[in-house]
Amino acid sequence: MTDLAQHRRRLFYRPFMESPEPCSVPWIYRRTRHPVFAWLGLRPIFAQHTSAEHETLKRWACGRRRLVEIGVAEGASALALREAMSSDAVLYLIDPFHLSRIQWINATRHAAVSAVSTCQNGTVVWIKEFGSKAADDWTTPIDLVFFDGDHSEQAVRQDWEKWERFVIPGGTAIFHDARVFPGGWPAPADGPVKVVNSLFRDARFSGWKIVEEVHSMVVVQREE
Repeated sequence: MTDLAQHRRRLFYRPFMESPEPCSVPWIYRRTRHPVFAWLGLRPIFAQHTSAEHETLKRWACGRRRLVEIGVAEGASALALREAMSSDAVLYLIDPFHLSRIQWINATRHAAVSAVSTCQNGTVVWIKEFGSKAADDWTTPIDLVFFDGDHSEQAVRQDWEKWERFVIPGGTAIFHDARVFPGGWPAPADGPVKVVNSLFRDARFSGWKIVEEVHSMVVVQREE
C-alpha cells in the first residue's frame, strides 16, 4: 500500500464534535476541515462515529454479502463495511451528495470514493440518490442496511419503511445517532432516536428486535 493510501485510510473519530472518546486533533487538521483536503490525501478521513461504533459496524458486516449504506459522507463507515464484508459481497453506497457548494467538484464524494477505494474487497456500487428514492426500484435482497442519511424523523421513518422489507431473515438494520446515552450527543427529540424508540422500545416492530447498542448506534435484527 502506498503512503498516500495509508494516509487516506487513517481515521479521526468524531473530530471537533462532542464524543465520549476524547480526541486530540493536530492543529493542522483544524485548518483543513474542508473535504477537498481529504480528497487530495492531505489529511485523514473524518469519521462521524466513534471507534467503538466503527468496530461494531465491522463486526456486523463480517461475512455479509449484500450491504446497503444510506448516507456516506467522507466514507469512513463505508470503509469499515467493505473491509469486513465477504470477499464476494456487493456494497451499495447511497448518498445524493447534494450539500456540496460546488457540485461539479463535490469534494465530499471524491473524498469518499478515494477512501473506500483503498480497500479492494468485494464490489462497490455508488448510487447518487436519496435513500428513500433509491428504494423505489429496488429488488435485491440484502443482509445489512445502515441508516445514516437524513436525520429528520420523517426521513428516517421513510427510509426504514422503504428498506426493511428487503432485509432477509437473520439480516440486520443499523441506525446511527439513534440512542441517548451518558456523555453522548443525541437528544430525545432527534429523528433517529424518536424513530427507534417508537419502533423498538415503545412498541415492538413485528419480526424485529434490538440485538446490540453501542454509543449512539442501535442494531436490530430480523428474526429467522
